[in-house]
Amino acid sequence: MRYIIDSTKTSAGTRKLPITQDVANMFRAIIEDREAPKYEKIIDGYSGFLFVDKNGNPLVAMHWQHRLNHMVKRYNDIYRVQMPNITPHVCRHTYCSNMAKSGMNPKTLQYLMGHSDIAVTLNVYTHIGLDDATEELRKLEEMENARRELEKGQEKPVSQKMFKAI
Repeated sequence: MRYIIDSTKTSAGTRKLPITQDVANMFRAIIEDREAPKYEKIIDGYSGFLFVDKNGNPLVAMHWQHRLNHMVKRYNDIYRVQMPNITPHVCRHTYCSNMAKSGMNPKTLQYLMGHSDIAVTLNVYTHIGLDDATEELRKLEEMENARRELEKGQEKPVSQKMFKAI
């Protein structure tokens, strides 16, 4: 087996991603806490990989899949309610759905996901159901109730007749 750096499926997949200060601090902590590799791996001209195995090779999806499988197995051995299999790609779907549910602008989410077509972001990666629709309607109802409360406190609506030019 050999490692190669492959290009993304579309040009939208090659992008810069903003991160929060917390995420930046976590990445710094990962780098500070790990043992320095005996030598820096260079693969197709790239080096400085964040996550590496015991031999200094970069971790790939297969490594993460094995780790997730191990964690799920340990959990399922302990608890009666079983957890389904989790893949790195399932995490990607979950991220996209959670960001959409939080109200993120769809075009921003498309950029973050690296999709050249927003239909992929909205129709394939975003999983919304009846509970989500019910919650959105509840939020709209709360906003409407708040608007009515504000209107109750106003004695007279503001009009242009209240002002005079001097």
